[in-house]
Amino acid sequence: MSENVENVDLSKLSSAELKKILARKEKSEKEARQKELAAYDEEKNEKISKLMERAYALSVALEEFKKECHTTFDEQSEALERYGMIRSNSKGGFSITSKNGSMRITRIRSTEPFWDEKSIKAVDLIKDFLYSTVKKRNKKLFEILISFIEKNKNGDLEYSRVMSLVQHEDKYDDPRWKEGLQLIKESYNNRLKGFGYEFKEVDPESKKWKHLNLNFSSI
Repeated sequence: MSENVENVDLSKLSSAELKKILARKEKSEKEARQKELAAYDEEKNEKISKLMERAYALSVALEEFKKECHTTFDEQSEALERYGMIRSNSKGGFSITSKNGSMRITRIRSTEPFWDEKSIKAVDLIKDFLYSTVKKRNKKLFEILISFIEKNKNGDLEYSRVMSLVQHEDKYDDPRWKEGLQLIKESYNNRLKGFGYEFKEVDPESKKWKHLNLNFSSI
């Protein structure tokens, strides 16, 4: 039987012949699909390779640029200290501005708050007091205070919430409350993560500062 079945009267074919035609058709369609998929994958991989190549280059360039920023600001910090123009209690973050006032770079001190093991005992004492005493007297206030020591999704206390709790320190004289708040204050530390940099220039038209955006996701 001819491979070309366009003009064949299918009603005159046997079941076996129809199965063969169907099998050939399915095979042809599968091969065409595989060919299309292969072409798609090849085009996709070519695009990915080009983008990744540029991403690698940008990553290296940004790393080198940040190192250059570190070096420049360290040198400038030493110069400012020599001239007495930097505070003795400075923790590393400061700005440098061009002579004409049109450009400014700021080094930002990036820190990460954390709570040491004393915070575990602190939270236990505070909770024990709140549940055994405050909840019975004032449920609404209890819910507010207990929310201040709820941990975030990373399992850490939130600095702003804990500070809100500390503001209520004088409300109670219970030893558990006093000791818990004292421990939670002592357990707080701030770890230096590193330094970031912010670049700004004055817009010629608006005369206002505008940021040079180096944040890939916000461009």
